[in-house]
Amino acid sequence: MKRNSSGRDRPILVFPRKAKIEIPDAPAYSSSASSSSESITIHASAGSEDSDRVRATGKRRGEAAEAAFLARATQLGFGVLLPWGDSRPYDAAVDLGRGLLRVQVKSAGSFNAGYVIKTTRVNGRVYTLDDIDFLVGYVVPEEIWYVIPVEALGSRTTIKFRPHSRRLVKPMFERYRDAWCLLDCPRKKRGRNDTPKTCRSEEVGVQCAVCPKNNEVA
Repeated sequence: MKRNSSGRDRPILVFPRKAKIEIPDAPAYSSSASSSSESITIHASAGSEDSDRVRATGKRRGEAAEAAFLARATQLGFGVLLPWGDSRPYDAAVDLGRGLLRVQVKSAGSFNAGYVIKTTRVNGRVYTLDDIDFLVGYVVPEEIWYVIPVEALGSRTTIKFRPHSRRLVKPMFERYRDAWCLLDCPRKKRGRNDTPKTCRSEEVGVQCAVCPKNNEVA
């Protein structure tokens, strides 16, 4: 927080001293060009001493995870809206032409037979469809994303991700790894037992863990 000339506190955006933002020059306009061909690349880095400070507090880690989600979702072509203040049960709303979907972002920073995130609000109540549409889990050390419909949470207060499990039958939440496609398909196709026969979303361009394209032979 810094003060302006009038002496009143006013929040400002402060970039770390080692952060770098790159925005490529816009391509020359042509009638055949579409807005989806344009790209914005954002790089942010910090020294090891800064990373240690961020890991020290869950609040700072949560803020970093939300920023990472904003960058990743934008890169994939989603429109992202952020609510004013922090009184809402969701961190962001995303849109890819199917209406707004409320997203809560949770992060895991340490490994203990898996990566654990909480699925509860501050009051200890598990998120429901009244609160959000999706819970997004971010495994920070490995930069792995899980996009989970809120209906799949059930009554669980925590979720453990095991991205390197060697079990023949994968842990249930592994099916939601990189499942950004679920943000671009009807609700009836988001069920836990739904195994898609075709890619759920060609537009998103990311293959989830159960995408049939993973089995295609090059």
